[in-house]
Amino acid sequence: RCRPGGDFLMSTNTVQIDSLVHSFGRGSTYREVLRGISLNIAAGEVVILTGPSGCGKTTLLTLIGALRTTRSGSVNVLGQELRGAGRRRRQRLRQRIGMIFQGHNLLKCLTAEENVQMGADLLPGLSFAARRARSREWLRAVGLEGHEMKRIDQLSGGQRQRVAIARALAAEPQLLLADEPTASLDSVSGRSVVELLNKLAREQACAVLMVTHDPRILDMADRLLRMEDGCLLEAEE
Repeated sequence: RCRPGGDFLMSTNTVQIDSLVHSFGRGSTYREVLRGISLNIAAGEVVILTGPSGCGKTTLLTLIGALRTTRSGSVNVLGQELRGAGRRRRQRLRQRIGMIFQGHNLLKCLTAEENVQMGADLLPGLSFAARRARSREWLRAVGLEGHEMKRIDQLSGGQRQRVAIARALAAEPQLLLADEPTASLDSVSGRSVVELLNKLAREQACAVLMVTHDPRILDMADRLLRMEDGCLLEAEE
């Protein structure tokens, strides 16, 4: 029913989706949000997804991120089929996925450094000192040196967004899902953050899928996709 997003010819597909359908509600409230989505994303590829609000972009991210249950079609992420996957399998898979969502999901009772360390804590075999040092390195990388000991409620919206980005990157994810990662950032900060995501993709063979309305960063993608009315389309050049 929808023209699928094309393949990116690299070594291994991190994400393989075939004929994905997702809906909400029943009876008179039934609404089909995703309509026959098919998509491959390769390791090391940066894909940007655009489209109007309410067209299903965030729903697609949450299904790929194993935050929702896949009922119809196939969603294979990092070699794991998510259709019919139980809670425990989805939880284990999420440890290999970095997620950046608009609500930040930071713990206000912790400092910026402690929030980022929650990402580093997912890496096996690192001492506490190594994980703390890693959190500081990523805070410097996103331009927050000197803010390490500030609590989240002492930071601006843009600074909180950068903490959330640093936390996701600190875990060395194999897949990064980002929903409007530059929404709270100025043009210079936004491009520097996307450059970081590109670097992660290249150096660690991490697949990156970003949802954005920000036209300033579209040129930094390997591939542009557009979603309309639950259908996935190749974006026009």
